[in-house]
Amino acid sequence: MTSKNINRIFVAGHNGMVGSAIIRKLKSQGNCEFILRDRKKLNLTNQQEVHNFFQSEQIDQVYLAAAKVGGIHANNTYPADFIYENLMIESNVINSAHLANIDKLLFLGSSCIYPKHAQQPITESSLLTGKLEETNEPYAIAKIAGIKLCESYNRQYGRDYRSIMPTNLYGPNDNFHPENSHVIPALLRRFHEAKINGLNKVTIWGSGNPRREFLHVDDLAEASIHIMNLNKETYDKHTTPMASHINVGTGTDCSIKQLALTIAATIGYDGDIDFDTSKPDGTPKKTIKYRNSKLFRLQVLNITGRWTNINIQMVYRTLKYSQGLAKKNANCR
Repeated sequence: MTSKNINRIFVAGHNGMVGSAIIRKLKSQGNCEFILRDRKKLNLTNQQEVHNFFQSEQIDQVYLAAAKVGGIHANNTYPADFIYENLMIESNVINSAHLANIDKLLFLGSSCIYPKHAQQPITESSLLTGKLEETNEPYAIAKIAGIKLCESYNRQYGRDYRSIMPTNLYGPNDNFHPENSHVIPALLRRFHEAKINGLNKVTIWGSGNPRREFLHVDDLAEASIHIMNLNKETYDKHTTPMASHINVGTGTDCSIKQLALTIAATIGYDGDIDFDTSKPDGTPKKTIKYRNSKLFRLQVLNITGRWTNINIQMVYRTLKYSQGLAKKNANCR
């Protein structure tokens, strides 16, 4: 930290949905200097590059939000990429931070780390108590490894590396790829394209019955910064050395069918919605326990789960804006 008490902060994955939300929140608080590198300037899967970067910068805090992410289709299609890239990113960043004598690091994982049939709502103690959901097992194993890396460096070297596991996220800077995105951006794009192309039916993978919890990324950013800056005594009081991760969620869920109907209404699509039951559903239900959870006891924030029509509309504007830019750029070639 500099003499002016300004934290030098590295946000890995600062251009992504989570990383950019953390940047926005930190900027609003002030007292920080950002050390940022995009993937063209720093390949986080390259051990030597990451090591050299950390050795050359005087970093105070690391937010590890970089990851290879995607929905059911992407996880099913590219399992080797998902496990390899995520393991390399986590290992390189955490180990290099340690070698650079950085004490403060926050690892952002995913609620997919829990067993497919974990008792609902899910608590942190459910980790490693059952079989993972098959479609995203490689990704989940990589995220579990990230937690255990943080815990192991804490136990062996006395570091203060923390982990949080958010539920399903959405918000600005989401990925709207037609095949590799998560459920909310995927549905937004599908209904938007059906509307502008005059299609009378939209087909959605699975039965529509699985229930999911959704968290706006700005809520996660607020929780991330709060947990990063908790004094160690408070954090240690609510965690244990080998169960140190903290869930971040709302405790409220909805079915995929309900979500689809909400998005269709928000966009103004009035065609039919067909559910393709030949495609996998994934985990039947996945809801994070919020009341009386570690997050609640730590008084992180009053998360409400903002998957309302207003917030869906805000993300929809992001999709239309990005598509408008793509069209404009195509016309300029």
